[in-house]
Amino acid sequence: MNLERLPNEEKLGLCRKYYLGGFALLPFLWLVNVVWFFREAFVKPSYTEQLQIKAYVKRSALGFLCWLVVLTTWITIYQHYRAQWGEVGDQISFTIPLGIP
Repeated sequence: MNLERLPNEEKLGLCRKYYLGGFALLPFLWLVNVVWFFREAFVKPSYTEQLQIKAYVKRSALGFLCWLVVLTTWITIYQHYRAQWGEVGDQISFTIPLGIP
């Protein structure tokens, strides 16, 4: 998508939609929001909607980093202790690895 073609009001609306979409357990939308709108928020010359876009980009970055920490922590704990959890570990597994843990 070429953001250069959009008017500033539509950029703000799109940025807001991606920010709110991240709350639907879609943290990837926050990452997309940060990548797409970083230049608009921090590099481009000032314009009226830029302050709000900047806030959405910062919040999206924070939300994505929080999700990244939570998911990384969960994956690490799960990979390390799954075998010790016995039946519970098997029940929450999508696939059960074969072999000795």
